Parts: sequence; structure tokens; C-alpha cells
Amino acid sequence: MGDILQFEYPNARRDDNCKEIIHGVEIADVYRWLEDPDSEETKHFVEQQNAVSMPFITSCPYREKINKRLNELWNYPKYDCPFKRGNKYFFYKNDGLQNQFVLYIQESLDSEPRVFLDPNEINVEGTTAITVTAFSEDGQWFAYGLSDAGSDWVRIKIRNVETGIDCEETLEKCKYTSISWTHDNKGFFYSCYPDHCTKSDGTETQMNEYQKMYYHRINTSQCEDILVVQFPDKPRWRSHGEVSNCGRYLFVSVDESCHYNLIYYTPLDVEKEPIVGELKLIPVFDKFEADYELVTNNGDIAFFRTNKDSPNYKLIEVDIKNPSQANWKESIPEHEKDVLDDCFCVYGNILVVLYLRDVVNVIELRKLEDGSLIKPLDIPIGTIQSLSGKRKQSEIFFYVTSFLSPGVIYHCDLSQNLEPKIFREITVKDFDQSEFITEQVFYESKDKTKVPMFIVRPKNLLLDGSNPCLLHGYGGFNFSYSPMFGLSRILLMKHLKGMFAVANIRGGGEYGEKWHDGGRLFNKQNCFDDFIAAAEYLINNKYTCTKKLAIKGGSNGGLLVAACSNQRPDLFGCAIAHVGVMDMLRFHKFTIGHSWVSDYGNPDEENHFKNVLKFSPLHNVPTNVDNYPATLLLTADHDDRVVPLHSLKYIAQLQHVLGKRLKHVPIMIRVDVNAGHGGGKPTSKLIEELTEVFCFIIKTLDLVYYD
Repeated sequence: MGDILQFEYPNARRDDNCKEIIHGVEIADVYRWLEDPDSEETKHFVEQQNAVSMPFITSCPYREKINKRLNELWNYPKYDCPFKRGNKYFFYKNDGLQNQFVLYIQESLDSEPRVFLDPNEINVEGTTAITVTAFSEDGQWFAYGLSDAGSDWVRIKIRNVETGIDCEETLEKCKYTSISWTHDNKGFFYSCYPDHCTKSDGTETQMNEYQKMYYHRINTSQCEDILVVQFPDKPRWRSHGEVSNCGRYLFVSVDESCHYNLIYYTPLDVEKEPIVGELKLIPVFDKFEADYELVTNNGDIAFFRTNKDSPNYKLIEVDIKNPSQANWKESIPEHEKDVLDDCFCVYGNILVVLYLRDVVNVIELRKLEDGSLIKPLDIPIGTIQSLSGKRKQSEIFFYVTSFLSPGVIYHCDLSQNLEPKIFREITVKDFDQSEFITEQVFYESKDKTKVPMFIVRPKNLLLDGSNPCLLHGYGGFNFSYSPMFGLSRILLMKHLKGMFAVANIRGGGEYGEKWHDGGRLFNKQNCFDDFIAAAEYLINNKYTCTKKLAIKGGSNGGLLVAACSNQRPDLFGCAIAHVGVMDMLRFHKFTIGHSWVSDYGNPDEENHFKNVLKFSPLHNVPTNVDNYPATLLLTADHDDRVVPLHSLKYIAQLQHVLGKRLKHVPIMIRVDVNAGHGGGKPTSKLIEELTEVFCFIIKTLDLVYYD
């Protein structure tokens, strides 16, 4: 840590009168005033914190080299899968250092592409991102959502594909929405929060309630939109509309949390019966007892991917007019080990089926009518990052990536050949993946459960226990942490002589719903035990040592990093927690936090309150320790998913409890401006943030940058 040995932190006001009795337990919330993002006191606190963290971070002697190298690494063309809409092809591309990806259009796969939509021209700072999008069935209209400064709030615009000119109207107050066009190509369904009465720029904390679904006709004002779905007695329900492949039905998926959903449908015949008011919803699945995802339909027969009585998921065939479970047919039964990760219907009646097998994807072609195997597709070991294709089209594209491959895009025209061919290979200058190795190990957690972990390192790295290592984890919400390429990891391995590891801990979806259930609600401690065991494995097997081990996670992963730092402060040298959920007693009171009770439990209920109190980072900062990992929290002023108050309250508590006792340990926070939870963050901000994170890691782990 160089010659900086002592740190003085802001003396944040503690309101000792802010106490309440919750389920018989007195809880002091002395920093509740930090929940008001607009107060001058909160703004001053943020300024004081940045005044401590930024001089320490920017004093890293390698800062300019790191920033220059990250810019060099980032500066290569990046692409996503092409897709066809109408008679045109589209694809997203970033030339290298553009802040946002640009959407291109071309007449054919061989013709010269031209820019169709460039969000970099909307905002010179690059903080406006394209989010949800949908083309009309005939490909003549393009509805697209724009998000500013990383907020989850979206405004929807509509573009004429032929002219490239936008319609006059803008749809506001949209959030957690899909866009789905009726097949007359005259309008679409979307969801918004029309009754949201405070500001909606991403800096507010008001709970998101009473989402409603509307139908919008192009070239009309939003005030003329037709309310089609609402649940006035269920303020926290969210609904997403999807018009069926045939255009005859609207399927409505309803969520209350992040776990399980309902499915309704309503007939559509927009030519004979225009949409004029609320739609009558007919239930298909009317209990929150499983996840259901519409794949396609043949008239009244719909196909759903579900984990109902099948933790590894299956594909079922359901007559929506007679949807009793007794009448279901299994098109693709549950696999005994592999997880049915996704399913698409293309070229009439061919299913593209993705499985997750020991945390990597395999892809198969199957028949829709009976689910029988046509053939597996031969692809490199890795993750299908994206896939494009439609039932009325014969072409599919899919993007395969891994920890050491920036990506290969494959093309397959099923009308001609079932063998995929490389369409485009993405390469990074001055990066030779053969210099590195990826291994997957299975280690024992505290309860003897075998947990997979990927370890990626230079081939010639000597395993003598002295190497820097960055351990990542998430462990929540059924999210699978599969192999994906990350530019910053090249810098770690090539220039810091280090390695990184990804622990696929419980709470994720790596092994289906059982793996998810194993790390949620009253099993949440398993996530922390699994992550701690991963660190112990790396140390015991001489990959690294405590003083060279950094841990990193974001959102639910930020909670993971903070909880593990509190529970085992002796085990880690450095902890980086991005936009973490730190106040487990009040997370459900802000923006969309109420939907997380499916993973964390509802603190308003006594049994869940007592459970989350055991690991809530804010309430479990250790008081009698001689060591604590150097800690950097990161949050952003426009994060309206995990609102900044979590990190602000937690850093104040950390500094109060540990700051005076462990003055040699940096305990800091970096608060970004005009940024959100992470989605749509411009390239310039990503590089700036990574530069500062690496500076913090280098200084606290006493590392050397090698040219």
C-alpha cells in the first residue's frame, strides 16, 4: 500500500433517535438520512467520500499505463448477431471505443451496411443507450426504448424503416416493459407506470407500483393510448405482452417477484375487432408456482419452457383452452442433469434448444411436433451469448464466447444445410488466447456440496501461492455465471501476472431450480459458505494467498462480497462491491426492491426478518477484528434498481466501526455521476471505472504493473 498508512474518514452524523422495534428487536438506523438522495447533507457526504477515495486511487503510479492499455485493448470492432426483419438485415456494431453500439441496416448479408440508429448522436456524453426494441411484423416500423444515464426508465420512440425518420410521439414513464406489435403493423403493446408521481430520471427512490399495459397506435399521442391490462388490487404486479407467432393471441406474463409467473391470453382479431379498451384475460397458469416462458404456438396449442415439477426445465405442449395440467404433453422431458436453458422455434417447426451442461452451453436442433432430436450442433466450449432467428425464416445466427474468446458468430441456413458456418470471428489485437488456460474444478463447500469454479490463468504461471487472484461470484436469482469474455481480465493476466476465478455458487441457475433454491431464502447462507470455500480452495491449492486475493461482485454479488468480508475478514486482501444490496431490512421499500423477496424473503415477516438480519451487511460489520479487507464500494447516482443509499449507509457504518481501529486499511466508496446500475454504461465510463478499480487493487495488494 505504499507509504499511505493512515486514513481519515468523514465523520458522518449518526441519528441515535432513529430506532424502531421490528418483530421484537430494536433496530437502530442511524444513517437513515442518507436515504434522501436530494438532501444537501447527502450530497455533501458523497462529496466528502469522493474526496477521500479519489486521491488515493489516482495516486497509483500505474494509473496512466492502465488507462492507456485498457483503451488499446477495447479498441477493436465488436459485433452482435445479424437478424432479418422484413426484407432487410440488421446488426449492432461498435467500432472500438464508441460509447454505445450502433444499429446498422443492409439489403443483404453481402451488401454495404449503413447506419440505421446511432445513440451516440443523441447524447454527446454517450450516456443514452438503446434498450428494449421491436420491429413490426412487416419490418416497416421500429419501436425502440432509450435509457438515459443508466436508469431503468425508458422512453419509447418509433422509426420508419424506409425513411429513417421518427414519428413525433414519445412514450414516457416506461419501465420493465416489452414491446410487441399486432400483426396489422399499426401498433404495439407496452407497459408503463402512468401514476408515478415523482421524478422519473433514475435518482428517485419511490417504490414502483401499479404498472399498466397499453396499446399504442403509431402517429398518435401517448394520451390516446388504450389501457388494456391493469391489476388495481395488485400494485406490485408487472405485466408483459407478447403477440403470438400467428398474431391471433396476446399472451400476458405477470410477475410479482423475480421467481414464478402467471400466464394469461386473450384472442386478437384487430382487423375485425379493433382494440378499444381493457382486454378480457383468460388464465392459462394462474398460480405463482413455477416459471413459464412462451416458445411458440400452433393455433390453440402453445409450447412453454417451464420448471413446473422439473427443476432442470422441460418443454410442454398446452391446449390454452383446456390448460389443466392433466392435459399437458411433454415435448422435451426434463434432462436428469443438464438444464434446458432456452428454446427457440425457427424455420417452421424446428426447435433450437440450448442446454447448460456443467455451466457451458450445448446446442441442438429438435422437431417441434415431438421434441425428437434432429442433430446436435458442433460448437466451441463456451456460452451462447445471443441467438437470432424467427419461425418464418430459415436462417439462424448465434454468438459463441468464452473466457478466452471474444466471440465467433455462426450462420446456418436450415433450408440448405444443418451445419453452422463461421460468419464472423471477433479478434482482439495483441491478444493470443493460447498463452492462457481455463480449467474447471469442483470443490467442497461447508456442507460437502460440490461447487464448480472456473480458473483462468497464464499457462506459465507458477502456482506457488504468491499470485494475484480476482475471485468473482454472484449466486442469486437463478442467474448462471457462464464463461464470458472480459477485456479487463486480459490486463489482469498479462500485466499484473495474475489470474481470475469464477465460483458458480448456489443461488444461481447453473444446475436448475434446485441449485437456485439451495441459495435463496433460508438457504442464503449457502451462497456465502460456497464463496468462502472457493477462496479457501484457491489458497490451499497454491493459486494465491490471502494478501493477494481480491473478491469482486455486483448487485446481488455486491451483497455477497460484503457479507463474506464481514464473516471472514481474515480471508481476503481486497473486496470490490459494485452497487450492492447492503440494507437487508429495508431493500423492499425502494423502487423495484420489493420483487427481490423471492430470493431474500420479506423482512416484514418475522421469520424472514430474523434470517436476513443474520447476514445483512449494514447490520453485521464486525467490531473485534484486527484485519479487514481493503474495501471499495461502487455506486452511481442514477441507479434506480439498487439505489445508492445501500452503499452510502454501509460505507458510513464501515468507517464508523472500523475506520478508527484499522486506520491502515482503506475503506472507501466511489460514487459515479450520470450512471446507473450498469446496463448501457458508455465505454468511456467503463474504462474509467475499471482503471480506478485496478488502481485500488494494485495499491491495496501491493502489485506491480508489467509492460
